[in-house]
Amino acid sequence: MRMPGYFYARSPEFRATPESSRLLVGLVPSGRDLGIAREQRWYRVPVRSAPSPMAFGWLALYQVRAFDGPGYAIGHFARIVGTAKVSRRELLPEEPDHPRADEAYYKLSIDELRPLPNPVISRRRRFIVFICTTLDRLHQAREINDLFCESPLEERMWEQLRDERIEAERQWYLRVSESTYCLDFAVFCASGKVDVECDGDRWHADRQRIPEDNARDNALATDGWAVLRFNTARITGDLPSCVMQVRDAASRYGGIVTAEGEHWWPATGTGPGKQLSLFNGSVRAAEAEGDTRPEE
Repeated sequence: MRMPGYFYARSPEFRATPESSRLLVGLVPSGRDLGIAREQRWYRVPVRSAPSPMAFGWLALYQVRAFDGPGYAIGHFARIVGTAKVSRRELLPEEPDHPRADEAYYKLSIDELRPLPNPVISRRRRFIVFICTTLDRLHQAREINDLFCESPLEERMWEQLRDERIEAERQWYLRVSESTYCLDFAVFCASGKVDVECDGDRWHADRQRIPEDNARDNALATDGWAVLRFNTARITGDLPSCVMQVRDAASRYGGIVTAEGEHWWPATGTGPGKQLSLFNGSVRAAEAEGDTRPEE
């Protein structure tokens, strides 16, 4: 549950990966930025919103518009050959009067952009600011959600949800009133939304976090979200019952609506059938406010 602009690599898998095999997914907001990466071979990251640690061997570009290849997808990647801290003015001297001209940026020098044989798409169109992941994950991913390197609890939950065909979005940012929240898993339903949180013991055993979590849950509830929290003991000891609780919540909210607008009605084990069934529905998930991104 990190705030946008502060991306911490907490996954043991990521931390154990050599820097040369770590990969940063970065947003390409415009055709000009893609052109800079292709022709001048560099990419910029605002220091104030940079991932931590800022140590990567590869860069992949996520474009929201179809500048070159499909929109809302990763189509290109490149090896990082150097990193330097410079001002925006040094990077873009043609914009000396830009409001952030004197702000610090990381300049990632890259080699030639390489096309991905199969672009990694975001099924539910969303902004992705940064993802800290690995080169292996990039080549194995079927969609954006497969890239996230998160806590072991979240990895187990993701694998179980995916295996049981319960569509969820990982690390989903949304803004409620004046606050921005990051949801571990967002499930969109016909008449509501479900937030699934994996609460690691070390993080959430802190008594000072209890009021923060309660305030967060209340804010999400007012915005139409049902919040489900599962601790380490539940996830490691009885993951199927956790997923059944997600199914129950999705059923109460009229069934899951996929990114393509199809309506899945998950069986909960209390009705006549236990298999998920698919039928075309006219119901489409309301577009939640997507990721906020640092100003460039």
